[in-house]
Amino acid sequence: MTRRCELLVVGAGPAGMAAATQAARLGVDTLLLDEQGAPGGQIYRAITTTPLAPGILGPDYWHGASLLEPFRDSGAAYLAGATVWAVARASGAELQGDFEVAYSVGGQAAVLHARHILLATGAQERPFPIPGWTLPGVVTAGAGQILLKTVGMVPGERTVLAGCGPLLYLVAWQYLNAGVKVDRLLETTPAGRLARALPHALGFLRSPYLGKGLKLMRAVRGGVPIVRGVQDLRAQGQGRLESVGYRAGGRAYEVPAEHLMLHQGVVPNVNLSRAIGAEHVWNQAMACWQPRVDEWGATSVSGIGIAGDGAGIAGAMAAEYRGRLSALQAVCMLGRIDTAQRDRDARAPRQALAQAVRGRAFFDALYLPPEAYRRPTGDTIVCRCEEVTARQVRETVALGCSGPNQMKAFLRCGMGPCQGRLCGLTVSELIAQERGVPADEVGYYRLRFPTKPLTLGELASLPQTDASRQAVVRLKK
Repeated sequence: MTRRCELLVVGAGPAGMAAATQAARLGVDTLLLDEQGAPGGQIYRAITTTPLAPGILGPDYWHGASLLEPFRDSGAAYLAGATVWAVARASGAELQGDFEVAYSVGGQAAVLHARHILLATGAQERPFPIPGWTLPGVVTAGAGQILLKTVGMVPGERTVLAGCGPLLYLVAWQYLNAGVKVDRLLETTPAGRLARALPHALGFLRSPYLGKGLKLMRAVRGGVPIVRGVQDLRAQGQGRLESVGYRAGGRAYEVPAEHLMLHQGVVPNVNLSRAIGAEHVWNQAMACWQPRVDEWGATSVSGIGIAGDGAGIAGAMAAEYRGRLSALQAVCMLGRIDTAQRDRDARAPRQALAQAVRGRAFFDALYLPPEAYRRPTGDTIVCRCEEVTARQVRETVALGCSGPNQMKAFLRCGMGPCQGRLCGLTVSELIAQERGVPADEVGYYRLRFPTKPLTLGELASLPQTDASRQAVVRLKK
């Protein structure tokens, strides 16, 4: 029997857990699918199983525990280890308006029917293409944080953090709490960014970020040498990372390193929302694509909403409140509550959301990664899956290639296992720079299902339909 639900939530981070809890409490048959083995998402990963003492990761991380019990008590169904890889409108008069959702668990594929879908797929780290970033020993700061949270694994000697954004300092602080020596933090935020952010300072001064940020930076400065204004960052080594080179203050430096953790912010995870056909827009302030949604998280595709950082970067607390708001809209569309109750129930989370996003514009302006690290040159690899370099992309534009989808035919960019997650933004920006046009004019990869790599075994395990059986009969003839 094909599984059915009224509301399907994809992703068990703060937005997904809050949304599923809200909807189930209002009597909606809710199912939450998540790729991870336990709820929490990236920000609260391993919240139920981490081996670390509470003081290492900090109180913001442990706030995630407050979402777990309400979610478990809500009555929402939950399926861990489930990867959603296709969504389509259901066929048949009895399923008019429903969605068919294909997903896999443990190598077995299945299909479910849902009346409404809420995507809470969160954010991913922005690509940080520098020379040598594919060397063993070079990872993202987020990857390092995953290892820390899940199994308490930390880097050994000669550890360097590089890039910009609050997460870089948070990881450094957590490593210090865990007793890890960080040899250097290389800050790539260019000079003049503070002046650019000052018009947004009033909101920042009235936000919860100010006190937390000052405390965090003060602690990191006390335990980690910080170098500001870093340019020409590169990872160096033969077969593995051996050193990190950079320029600062007009001088060249090279420091021995066995571990380099890179980070220059996060961007919405848009692969599933793009494949579904939701309209996306270019966020100039953050130099990234994000879905076009209304104040309730509704997309251009009827019956599909997006909550949390997948709809635009705003942080974990904002994601939680946006999840509740999107759930209220879904419940209203499903006919369980009217608009009057929806609006009444939305007052508290909407007020909390306004407080949570206060000061974000200051961060966005301050920590926008410099173009040099978003638009690489020379033989720096852009597409890791197909080992395509920045020079190849630029030369292909000179041959007449005008967009990312045409680039696939020339260089196979975006056609590897990651399906553009690690190169999509970079390729779009490189093409835009070479053509001298805005990135939104260039566009992005046209994504199709499946949005995640599948095995033949998974495809073969899908339940048979009348149409598929007839196709097999035709093939046998």
